[in-house]
Amino acid sequence: MASKPTYPPGGTFFDTMKKSFADVPINTEKDNAISTSEFLEAAETLTGLFDVLGSVAFTPVKSDILGNVKKIRDRQLAAPADSEDLQSLVVNELKTKKHTAAEGLLWLVRGLDFTAQALRLNISSTEELSTSFRTSYGSTLKPFHSFMVKPIFSAAMSATPYRADFYSKLGDDPEKVQSGLKVWLSALENQVKILKAFQSRKEAQW
Repeated sequence: MASKPTYPPGGTFFDTMKKSFADVPINTEKDNAISTSEFLEAAETLTGLFDVLGSVAFTPVKSDILGNVKKIRDRQLAAPADSEDLQSLVVNELKTKKHTAAEGLLWLVRGLDFTAQALRLNISSTEELSTSFRTSYGSTLKPFHSFMVKPIFSAAMSATPYRADFYSKLGDDPEKVQSGLKVWLSALENQVKILKAFQSRKEAQW
């Protein structure tokens, strides 16, 4: 039985997002500092896409992202004044000789990068989602996963719906869907790029 549309009549899935990456403030005057609260909300909202993908096989992927969001938010709640942006949160946590949130952000960025690369590959081609996600997994998460975790994620790659079914679940109007997806995806890619550059610096490592 087909699942019900996840968007309002005449709209798209992206219209229903609680928080889009396109709405996350970035302070370009402070070395591209990314606002913590909005970023975490956008990451939580992103997991709704895995619901659209419609397979329980994606539950571990979704849980992984939400688990890492929690680690970062816990640190934010414990030290709000030191955590207004993600970069400050990490640097200030590392000063306390702890790295729970910093490691959570590292894995969160990998998960977001995996999602972003898969969708970019897919909208830039006519290949099926399973191919795009499998290619992205190989270059993002797979190198860091243990032999026990890899089969779980591989199962998710194989359980993706047909491309036409996936996009139809995002909205009735293909042009609106592609437009909304591209705006959201470009913002996500930019924030992943900023955070990967930050995480490569000595101040962000432990």
